[in-house]
Amino acid sequence: MTKEKTQWKEFLEAVSVLQWVLSFIFLGVACIILMVYLMFTSLWPLSTLYFIWMVMDWHTPERGGRRTTFVRKWRVWEHFRDFFPVKLVKTAELNPNKNYILGCHPHGIMSAGAFTCFSTESCGFTEVFPGVRSSLAILGGLFRIPLFREYIISAGLYPVSKPSLAHLLSKRGKGNAVVIVIGGAAESLASSPGLNTVVMRQRKGFVRVALEFGADLVPVYSFGENELFQQVIFSDGSLGRRLQDLFKKIMGFAPCLFVGERLAFMPYRIPITTVVGSPISVPKCVIPTEEEVDHYHRLYMEALSKLFHEHKVSCGLSESHKLQII
Repeated sequence: MTKEKTQWKEFLEAVSVLQWVLSFIFLGVACIILMVYLMFTSLWPLSTLYFIWMVMDWHTPERGGRRTTFVRKWRVWEHFRDFFPVKLVKTAELNPNKNYILGCHPHGIMSAGAFTCFSTESCGFTEVFPGVRSSLAILGGLFRIPLFREYIISAGLYPVSKPSLAHLLSKRGKGNAVVIVIGGAAESLASSPGLNTVVMRQRKGFVRVALEFGADLVPVYSFGENELFQQVIFSDGSLGRRLQDLFKKIMGFAPCLFVGERLAFMPYRIPITTVVGSPISVPKCVIPTEEEVDHYHRLYMEALSKLFHEHKVSCGLSESHKLQII
C-alpha cells in the first residue's frame, strides 16, 4: 500500500514545483533586469566585473561546464519528483564503455521528465545505469543570460550546439549519455493532453552527430509529459500561430499559452514515466553520407514507435493511443 502523504509533505512538493516553474518562466528575465538595474546604481562595479567575467568565461558551457553534484542532489528535486511523481524505467543496459545520444520525447511545455531524470539525481540515473553519466543539452541562448547561466551550468546543463556535443562525446572519455529533446520548441507547440505528437521526421542533426562520433542512439519517451498543462493551440496559418513562429525564429523558443491546475502555473499531478529504450548500435563515420544518416534516422524512428507501443498501456494510456511522428 502507498503511504499517505502528510500535509507538510504535499506543501513541500508544491513549493518545489512552483519554484521550478517560476524559475523556468521568470528567472532568466529577472536576472537580466537585475544586472541592467545595477549598472545605474552605486553598485555598478559589480555588474561591470561580472560582465568582464562572463566574457572571459563565454565558452565554458561548450567545454565541459562546471557541473556540481551539490546542485544535482538538492533535496528540493526529490520533492519535485514526488509531486507528480516522476519515474525512470530501464528496458536495457547501457554499456559504460560506450557513448550515447538519448533522444527524449515529447518536449511538453517544460520537459519536466527529462529535467528530473537526467539533470538531477532524484530518479537515481547513476544507480540505474552504473558507470554512465547523463548530460541534458538545452537551448544555447540560455547560457548568454547573466547569473542565470551560472545556475544552469552548475546543474550540469549544456548547450545543444555542435561544439558542446563534440566535447561531451570526444573529450570526456566513455560512459557519456547526452540527452537531447529532439522536438524542441516546435514540439512544445504541439503539446496537449491526449496527444502524442513528436517532431523529428526532418530532424536528422542528432543522427549525424552520433555517426560522426560513433555514439549509439537511444530512444526515450516520457509518458504523461503532455498531460501536465492545458495549452491554447492555434491552428496553422492563424495570427496567433504566425506570431509564435516568428518569436521562435527570432528567440529560438516558442511562447506557449498554457494553464495548469492551480494558480495557473502549477501543473496537474499526473505521473510521468520516462522509459529509456534499447540502444541502436551506430558505427563511427567521420563524414557520414546522406544515405547513412537516413538509414539510422529511420531505425531510430522505428525504435521510438516500438518503445511507445510496448509501454503505453503500462504507463497509463489506452491501447488505442497512437504515436504521431511529424
